[in-house]
Order: sequence, then structure tokens, then C-alpha cells
Amino acid sequence: MHPNPKPSLVGRLCAAALGTAAALVCSTALAAAAGGAATRDSCNADFQTVLSPVPAEALGTAAPTDARAVWLNRQLIRWPGADAQARFWLLHSARGQIVALPGQAPRGADGAIPLQTRSEPEELRARYKWLGAGPTLTLGSADLPRLPQLHRGQLLLVQTDTEGRVQQATALQAAGALDDLYARAEQLPDLGATPRAAHTRFVLWAPTAQRVALCLHAPREGRAQRLMPMVRQAATGAWTAQLPQDLSGHTYTYLVDVFVRGVGVVRNRVTDPYALSLNTNSQRTWIGRLDHPSLQPAGWQTTPHPQRVQASTDQVIYELHVRDFSVGDATVPAAHQGKYLAFTHAGSNGMKHLQALAAAGLTDVHLLPVFDLATVPEAGCTTPDPVALARHAPDSDAQQAAVMAATAGDCYNWGYDPLHFTAPEGSFATDAEDGATRVLEFRRMVQALHAAGLRVGMDVVYNHTSASGQNQRSVLDRIVPGYYQRLNAKGQVETSTCCDNTATEHRMMAKLMIDSAVVWAREHRIDSFRFDLMGHQPRAAMERLQQAVNRATGRTIHLLGEGWNFGEIAGGARFVQASQLSLNGSGIGSFSDRTRDAARGGGCCDNPEQTLQRQGWLNGLHFDPNGHAAPSAVPGASARDLLRAADLVRVGLAGTLRSYRMTTHDGQERALADIDYAGQPAGFASQPGEVVNYVENHDNQTLFDIHTLKLPLATSREDRARVQVLGLALTAFSQGVAYFHAGVDILRSKNGDRNSYDSGDWFNRLDWTYQDNFWGTGLPPKGENAGFWPLLKPRLADPALKPAPADIAFTRDAFRDLLKIRAGSTLLRLRSASEVQRRLRFHNTGPGQEPTVVVGQLDGRGLPGAGFAELLYAVNTAPQAHTLVLTALRGRAYRLHPVHQAPGAADPRPAAQARWDAATGTLQVPARTALVYVSD
Repeated sequence: MHPNPKPSLVGRLCAAALGTAAALVCSTALAAAAGGAATRDSCNADFQTVLSPVPAEALGTAAPTDARAVWLNRQLIRWPGADAQARFWLLHSARGQIVALPGQAPRGADGAIPLQTRSEPEELRARYKWLGAGPTLTLGSADLPRLPQLHRGQLLLVQTDTEGRVQQATALQAAGALDDLYARAEQLPDLGATPRAAHTRFVLWAPTAQRVALCLHAPREGRAQRLMPMVRQAATGAWTAQLPQDLSGHTYTYLVDVFVRGVGVVRNRVTDPYALSLNTNSQRTWIGRLDHPSLQPAGWQTTPHPQRVQASTDQVIYELHVRDFSVGDATVPAAHQGKYLAFTHAGSNGMKHLQALAAAGLTDVHLLPVFDLATVPEAGCTTPDPVALARHAPDSDAQQAAVMAATAGDCYNWGYDPLHFTAPEGSFATDAEDGATRVLEFRRMVQALHAAGLRVGMDVVYNHTSASGQNQRSVLDRIVPGYYQRLNAKGQVETSTCCDNTATEHRMMAKLMIDSAVVWAREHRIDSFRFDLMGHQPRAAMERLQQAVNRATGRTIHLLGEGWNFGEIAGGARFVQASQLSLNGSGIGSFSDRTRDAARGGGCCDNPEQTLQRQGWLNGLHFDPNGHAAPSAVPGASARDLLRAADLVRVGLAGTLRSYRMTTHDGQERALADIDYAGQPAGFASQPGEVVNYVENHDNQTLFDIHTLKLPLATSREDRARVQVLGLALTAFSQGVAYFHAGVDILRSKNGDRNSYDSGDWFNRLDWTYQDNFWGTGLPPKGENAGFWPLLKPRLADPALKPAPADIAFTRDAFRDLLKIRAGSTLLRLRSASEVQRRLRFHNTGPGQEPTVVVGQLDGRGLPGAGFAELLYAVNTAPQAHTLVLTALRGRAYRLHPVHQAPGAADPRPAAQARWDAATGTLQVPARTALVYVSD
């Protein structure tokens, strides 16, 4: 029920709000927006036209431009910090003309709705626990039918005194109301453009729009051919149009008339969020049928998916950027270098490399973003002349200066700046203007990788957009302002992901993510997904996505991602996250930083001094100091740090499982969840398929580069290559998903670049001839690396640090041997936590251990695919050999693994220098060597 204030007060407030002295009843009519209906010329106008600007005085410093009140559902509003004893009104204006300044009566509104306070249901209190305390306000039931219409204009919440003067005012965050009012929209099956033989249907979800029109363009035509008003569906908030022909090959945009807070009523010319392809630089959305024969390469329906992955733990992944793969490969035709079609040249050096990895045991290639991205020009991009760059000194800053001067128009970006989630990126296609070309060529790439025996994964970025608000690169926020992006307490877009965060906790943003993933999996035959900053998404949404892609394809689509816990959603502040500590039991994999950091030393974001001081288990912590250790007042601190690092290495080898129990360096037996990692449980996964093991990916310095800073400078080139292989061995021997960065097997260097996302081809090169790793080709870009320049400069100039082709070849071949060992036994790919606990045992543990050597024993009896009764692996990171007495293994008849004994074995040390004495249980492990013994 409404409160029953004095009629004179209602009259005064309504009169002020309406600007009509005689008004005693607030108007319920929604006035038409200024500007009138769109014309065909509107289709060719700028990306935005302001039809009815917010009054200038409403934009003053005292104006309520923030949105501090939040709709909890269609009826309830919470206003954190407001006075619960005050009087509250919801003002509305179709044209956005409200002026509500403190101490004055509001004016310019079409009407005012009185509100009353009430208590919140427990379910809403739990859902909105992140909101500050404040009164919960409710509309009367008689006003509810008006809300869908009122949400299409400006809504302003005001608190007034008894004379109707504004005490404070705020806009509102509307997502909760829209999700409640238009819940049926979640079931819409045909958002986007759907061409059929006799007609083409268009559907756009825009519940707050006042008008929507369709601009249709003929193929390759810039000017609109036709303008068509769209019709609004009251139940879903979607707008529809249908034209009586198959418009495949045409393109279109929408004209959306919508109120934008702080701007007014705006006509936005936008592309379709459900675009399946676009024209050059994503100016218009392409219309087409993905099931049309012309978009299917020959054999598309019959080329089988590789079948080697039966469970998540079978995955061995190679993370690769499309442009990196071939832009420098002279064996690829020039027109296809850096393009999707490079993968179709089976005889190229790059494809031969992937084929060799597949033969050794690689199962998946994961492509860095290949959806439509915002920053790379899809036609006419440039790149600095590599011949000119090569003339500069190895420690020069000239290379980076030239690269960075060209970034605005160059051809390179990792692609973590989404523009359209479900369309292939056009810069990788040979013809960006034709939307069909990029679809066809993307599929030819997928088909070629499948034919090579490799599954195809995609790096997807649903946690943020490249822009929001009225930015020209904003799509979602210019259709439904304030809905798709996650907002803070003031109603501003959260940017904890370094970009404009999306709100996948909202129905239609989650639907967009899920629908998009289904298209990639079902229509483009993608086998798995890697989710960027997955911890910013609800676990429930990810589980719905898992079910949807599996149902749509009839097979298991494997999901993994970055489960980092930070930002405004950290610790489950807004929902149960898809993060490391919250995903257990879901079957979704999360990257583990436990062994990564222990092995490399330090953390992802160390400054130069910390980087030198914090050596890791691989590169000399305590056992091979580089002379830069921080002074410690605690005797033996570095020795204890090494023991703790060895424990964390074992945590990774055991799959980072919560329940797995092992003996730690202090002699205690602990579950991995009870081992500390930076204040968190070291073990976070319930099953081994929920952890992704790695020591290098596209982020941060490459493994080779970090070792140039952490290893003692006197470390030989040969030993640097060996240390690299030891890092790869940790991943290959770990339970869980194995993840490798492209080029880690050929000592890839980015000259120390910490973040090469926009560093051009020069700093992201790969050499499939195996002659160069590109160390010593210039200081990395100054922006994020300037502090490291004093450390890097002498190292880049030191020829002793640059690997020879023989070092690259050794690492390449040793990696392939590791893949063969992992592929050859299910013991290194166990599927359940109980199997890991039952079959894996660590030796050389406790306070008396040699912490530079980890030893794991696996029992293969009764395990299908084990290949051996037992498997014993050892990794010695020290620069000297170690002999261990493993009394529990006395009498075991171990022999060197067949891969080590093969004529082409990459590393001669296991066969020549390793020894196992069954009588005494003595194992001799050569310096900086990873090896495996087996028994029948």
C-alpha cells in the first residue's frame, strides 16, 4: 500500500514534477521522445545522435548523475545511505528532462510515484549482500503495470522534505527490475538475424528502448538500402522485424532510441550483439546461415573430431596465437601468413611442428582470441619493417620505440578486447569485407587442425567488453544502457578486469555468453574453451553453459579458465564465483598458480628487485644463489623456503587436490588443503580434471626470459635449456590438465616483455626453423618494462645467454619425449582423486629430504592403459647429480622408460648416468635431469 500523505503535499510535488501548477494527479502517460521517427539518412549518420539532451543544469555538480539506488526486482528498490524516515518519490520523464536540485522542487518530470518503505525478503537480502545498508522502497501494486513503459525513459529517485523540496536524488540501477520483468526473454531462441528460404527474421533484446529500426544494406554497399521500424514484444522486451526474402549476404545495423543517463534520449546506430560475422572493422552485421553448404569446407561434416581425449585429464594443450603461428613462416604463402588459412598448409614448417607434437601426444591447440576484437584494423594494418629493426643493437631501445609508435594501426593484438563475442575476427581472414569469408576460412583452420589429429580450443573473454557507455566501440551498453556491465555502488562500470566488466550474473548477459559458446561448439566444431578471468563469472552460469554446449553437440566440451579471485566479486561478494576455491566438484578446470610460482619463483607481478631476489625451485632458490637474495635476520630462511617450494611442487604433481595427503617438509602428514599458499589452501580441486598445470603461458615473462633474470649469470646455455625442460617435465608429470605455451619447447623469448599483448610481431615471434629464439633483439616495450631495462640491458647484450640452434633442438626434442611418456600411460592422467591417493606416493620427503629432487611412484596394477605395473619419476633441479636411498622401494625391478632408451632419445643423461640399484633402493639422478623408470 502507498503511504497516505496530505493531498496538498502530493499536489505540490506533482505540480513541481510536471511543471503544471494545477496538477493534483501525476501523469501516467509516456511522452514521445524528441527527434521523431528515423529516416533512411539516419542509417548513414554518426554512431550516435542526441535527440533530447539532459538539461544543462541537471548536469551540474549537484546533479544526481550517479545511480546509487538499485532495483532488487520489479517492485523493490534499495537506496543505500538514504534516510528511512524520509519521503520518497520515483520521478519519470520520457525525454529525460528531470531537474532535481537540492533545496528546490523537482521539475521537468512527466509524473511522480510515491514510494513506501518495507522489509526485504531473505532471498533478496542474500542476493544483494554486496549493497550497502539503506531503506527498501516499494511501489504500490497499482503502479506495477506502468513500469515496463516507464523503464523506457528516465527514472529518478528523490528524497524530499515536507514541502516537496529535494533533499537528495539519484538515478537507479535497473538490471534487477529488467531481469524480473522480462524473465521470459531468457528463453528467446532466435536473437540476431535468422535467414530462411522465404524470409529473414531479426530479433533484438532492447527492453528500455523507445524505438528500434532496422537499417538494411546490400552486399558490400555502404549506404542503407532500406529502413524498417521494428515491433516491440511486451512479454520479452525484444524488438522484431521480418522481411519476405532470404537476405543472406546483406548487412545491417540497428537504430536504437534509448535514454542514456547523463546524456538524454539518444539514437544509437549499433551492430547486433548476436552477430555471426561482420564486414570490415565491424561496421555492419552480416546475415547468413551457418549451415549453408557454401560456408562448409569440403569434408566439413565428415572430418572427425580427434578422439584421444576421453576425460579432462587426457588434455595436453598448446596455447597459440593465430598471427604468431605463421606471420614469420616463409613456407606459408605470403597471402596466408598470419591468417586462418596458414593452418591449411600441411607442409609448412609450422604445421610440421604441430604434427610432430600431435604424434608425440599433444591433444589440443588453444587459440588466443579469435572472436571479433576491437583494436586491430581489419584492412590496411601495418607492421614495422623487420629488416630495419634487425639493424639495431641487441640491447637497443630503438626496436621497441618503432613498434610502439605503430601500435595504433599495426596488425597485432592478443585480442582480449571483445567487440562481438560470436563472430570470427576479420584481421585473420583474407577478405574482411565479406562476412562469409571469415566464417569459411575459420572453419578451414579448424578442419585442418582436426585433420592433423588436434582438437581446437578457444580463448573466450566474456568477463568484459572493450568499451561501454556511448563509446563507438560499445555495443551492449548502447542498446540496454547500464544492464550488461557490472556497476559499482555509484552506478559506474567496474573495471577490475582492466577493461569494462560485464555482469554475467544478469540473465541476458549470461544468456549471451551461453548462446555464444553453443554457436562456437556446435556450428564451428570447437572442442574446448579457456575462459579469461573466469572467476569474475558465477559458477552457476558456467555450469549452465557446460550443460548447454554438451547438449547442443552431443559430446563433452571441456571447460577451463582463470579462476583468480580478485576485484569487486572477490570472496563471493556478489555470487558464488567460478574461481579456484569455489569450482570444486564442478568438473571445470582452473589454472593453478601453486606450482607455477614455486617453480619459477616469486609471483606474477614482482618488481625488478623482487624478481631477482625471489628465485624458484627451478632456477636456484637456496641451492644455486644468483647473488641477489634479500638479507634475512632468520637463520636458514632460504633453506626452509626451498623445502616449502618443494612441497608446492609436489602439490602440483598430485593434482592440487584438496583431499590428497602427503608428508610435508616438517614431517607431518597433511591434506593439500591444509598446506598454506599465500594464505589460501594449496589444494583446491576436488578432482584432477579441475586443475590446469602450467609454468608458462602468454601472460608474464616466458620461462626462458624469467630464467635469464633469476639463474646465476654464469649458468651455461646448455644448462639453461635443461632448466627449461625441467619446467616442462613438472607439467607433463602432474595429475590434471597439462597446458603449454606455444614456443616454450623452443626456448621462446620475448626479450623480457612482461605483457606482450600489444608488442607487435617483433616481440612475439616464433621460428619454426629452430635457428633463433629471438633473445637479444632489443629492449621490450617501455610501458610495463621500463623498470626492468637496467637488468635486461646487459643480459640482452651478452652473447653467452643466447641459445644456439643445438640448445633449441635439445629442448624441442626433450619436450616431445615428455609428451610421449605422458601419452603412453594413464598413470600420468588419473581421472579421480581417489585414484591419485591410491596410486601416487612421494618419496624423499620430510625434514631429511634432498629438496632439489622430487620423486613420485605410481602403481599401475589394475589400471586400464597404465602400460606398466609401476612408474617412478624423478626430477633433479640441482646443477649436480644426487643419489637417494629409497628404502621403501628396495627389491623393485625398475628399468629405464623405453622413451629414454630409444635411439632418438633427446637427453643422453638418463641412459648414460642414471642408476637404479634394486638391492639397496638407491636411485642416482643426473644433474638437471627429469627421468622415468618403469616395471612390468
